[in-house]
Amino acid sequence: MSSEKQYIDLFEASKALICSHSAAALNAVRDQAFDDFKRQGFPSRKVERYKYTDMAELFAPDYGLNLSRLDIPVDPYSVFSCDVPNLSTSLYFVVNDTFYKKVLPKASLPEGVEVMSLREAAEVHPELVEGRYAQLAKTSDDAITALNTMLAQDGLFIHVPKGVKVERAIQVVNILRADVDLMVNRRVLIVMDEGAEAQLLFCDDSADDRNFLSTQVIEAYVGENASLDLYCLEETHEKNTRVSNVYVEQQANSRVSHDVITLHNGTTRNMLNLTFKGEGAECWCNGCVIADKGQRVDNNTLIDHQVGHCDSHELYKYVLDGHAVGAFAGRVLVRHGAQKTTSQETNQNLCMTKAARMYTQPMLEIYADDVKCAHGSTVGQLNDAALFYMQQRGIDQHEAKMLLELAFVGEVIDQIKLEPLRDRLHQLVEKRFRGELGRCQGCRLTRPLADGGCKR
Repeated sequence: MSSEKQYIDLFEASKALICSHSAAALNAVRDQAFDDFKRQGFPSRKVERYKYTDMAELFAPDYGLNLSRLDIPVDPYSVFSCDVPNLSTSLYFVVNDTFYKKVLPKASLPEGVEVMSLREAAEVHPELVEGRYAQLAKTSDDAITALNTMLAQDGLFIHVPKGVKVERAIQVVNILRADVDLMVNRRVLIVMDEGAEAQLLFCDDSADDRNFLSTQVIEAYVGENASLDLYCLEETHEKNTRVSNVYVEQQANSRVSHDVITLHNGTTRNMLNLTFKGEGAECWCNGCVIADKGQRVDNNTLIDHQVGHCDSHELYKYVLDGHAVGAFAGRVLVRHGAQKTTSQETNQNLCMTKAARMYTQPMLEIYADDVKCAHGSTVGQLNDAALFYMQQRGIDQHEAKMLLELAFVGEVIDQIKLEPLRDRLHQLVEKRFRGELGRCQGCRLTRPLADGGCKR
């Protein structure tokens, strides 16, 4: 049986069940998504944006799905056990692909701000969901997005109304929990109205030592003069396969920061599509990858400058050890008429062993003549002279190596605007390089409190 056929047969046999446990807005695009998936099939490596990851192989195993939306028992507060000192968040949970309503933060959000189940939002706020859901994430353009759209039944909805500034960061913990090998299909819809500001922290973690396959599609609408900081952190395990597609649309004078940090994983494939729709907008897209053993991380980005006077900045760094495989493909597209565009794209990588592999492909595609655009990439090893210099001053080789690795990725971590999170990540990265993070079951990002905040 082909990888596609099992999902085609599943949908045809279970369509009524899938729809009965979802909402009208999600069901309205399901058939089109199914047709698009059947037409495209899983992308082969001949497809430019998927040339470094075999998607059919990732989706070939027979995973279970919770299409009946059975309640899965979980204690969300047992997932994290380490602190982020001085970081107080409004804390929410998504268990597999279902918004967890049994535990909600007691601290109220500013008036009008909504954080809720996507399925529920489609029913109570159809004016906010209809016309946005599955519009940025076009199923005709990407087979993985099509697969997610045809199977997703719930997810997360975040809305920040006009002019509202959310002072406390909103933290969402995505928990993978199952007694069997499981596939989850999660959706996130973010709507930032004109002048709205928010910081969102997404943490992926697994509560069970099972094989998990998760697809995630995030659509973020960032209105005029709005500001969105989106942090995505992965601390799962080697049996986890994660495929995440993020779509962002920016209006005039908006600001977006998107940071992807991969500390522990099995196979991860992140795709970012960011489109400038209004002049004067800015984005900062940063990525930090630490991988060893046989872990794989593939980041693929497209920054689409459709209008002029916009700035984009990309910085992705990888440290690969053991037999790890990394890939980065970043394309900056400057369309006709997008004059006064400024763009900088940088990818830097360290391969710590001869067995580690890194594939890098930064690209500029420019159809305007008044722009300032640059790109570059490097792949190498630690500087022998620097290592020798440090050893001459009494630092042993292992410690010297770790300090140089810390300095290398520190540039990315320093881009994070949440100071407590930035400090904590510096600590976790050091633990990771020392080999402590993989051995410690308690070395997680945060320890939530029962009131929905985080321990100081």
